[in-house]
Amino acid sequence: MAKVDKKGIVRGKAGSVIYRGYRELNIIQGKPRKFEQTSASIRASTEFGLSSTTAAVIRQAFEPAYVHRDGEAVSRSTQLVYRGLRDSLTGSQGQRDLHDADLNSIIGMDFNIKSRLSEVLQVSQRVERDEEGRLSVFMGALNAKTDLRVPLSISKPVSKYRIRFSLIGFNFRKEYYEYLEVKDLEFRWQGKLEAQEIRFETLPEPDQLLMLSVSLLAYSETRMEEGYVLLNSKEFSPCSIIAAFHAEEAGGYPARPVNMELNEAQQLRGASIYNMCYEGNRLLRDQERRKEKITTKTSAEKRSKENERVTHLQPGKRVSFSFR
Repeated sequence: MAKVDKKGIVRGKAGSVIYRGYRELNIIQGKPRKFEQTSASIRASTEFGLSSTTAAVIRQAFEPAYVHRDGEAVSRSTQLVYRGLRDSLTGSQGQRDLHDADLNSIIGMDFNIKSRLSEVLQVSQRVERDEEGRLSVFMGALNAKTDLRVPLSISKPVSKYRIRFSLIGFNFRKEYYEYLEVKDLEFRWQGKLEAQEIRFETLPEPDQLLMLSVSLLAYSETRMEEGYVLLNSKEFSPCSIIAAFHAEEAGGYPARPVNMELNEAQQLRGASIYNMCYEGNRLLRDQERRKEKITTKTSAEKRSKENERVTHLQPGKRVSFSFR
C-alpha cells in the first residue's frame, strides 16, 4: 500500500506501480516482473559472463607486464574475448571457452590504449613455434632515435629502455596459468639493437594455451642504491599481446569444481603456477543444468498436450463440426 510521507511524497506500492522519493522528486515506476528465460537468452548471457571472467584472468596474469592499464581495458578485453568466442568454429554458443575460440581477436590486445605498443615501438616482430612447442621471436633492428615514439615527459629523463617479452601458459578447464619465461632486451636512451632471434627455452605443457606479450619499460638513472627508477605511468605504459597459440591437449570440461593437481614437471616449478579466479566452468555447468531443466519441462508440457488431445478424441465420442 502506498502512503504519503510528511514531505508530501508518495511512497510504496499501489497495484503494479511503485512510488518512491528522490530529493524533492516523486518517482513512479512499474513493478518489476519475472520473465522466464529462453534457451537462447541463457546461452547468450552465459557466453557474455564467460567472456568477462576470461578477460579478467588474462588481465590478472599480465599485470606484471603492463604495469599500468587504462580505464577502458576491462570492457575492451571482454569485447575481444567475446569476439573470439563468437567466431569459434569448434563449439556452439554456451558450450565453448577460450580453448575453442578464434585467438586472432586476442592478438594485438593493448592493455593501455593511451600508449599503443605498435605506435610507440615501431619495430617488426614475428613469432614462430617449433615442432616441440617452443617459441621464438624474430625482431628487426632497432634505433632508439628513430624507432621509438615516446612523449617528451618520458624521453627527457630516460636513461635506458627495456623491451620485455612475457610468455604465459593458460588452461581454463583446469583453472590455472603459469609464468613460463621472461626475456629482456636493454639499451641506452639513444642506443641501437641488431636484428635478432629471442628464443624461449621453456617447453610448455600440452594442455596450455600460450600468450606472449611485449612491453616497453623506461628507466631513469638515480644516485640511490637501486640505481634506476621506473618511469612508466598510466599515461605511458605500452604493452600488447603479440601472439597466441591453442593448446595441443586442453582436456575436457570439468564436471565439478576443480581441485588442481600438479604433475611431476609442474611440481618442480610450482612457484610460477597460479590458480585462476575463474567462474567460466561454473557458468557452463549452470547453463547445462538450466538447459536440461527447460528440456524436461518442455517435454512434460508436450506430453500433457498430447494426452489431452487423445482424451478429447476417444473412440465412440461424438464430435460436432460446424460449417459457415
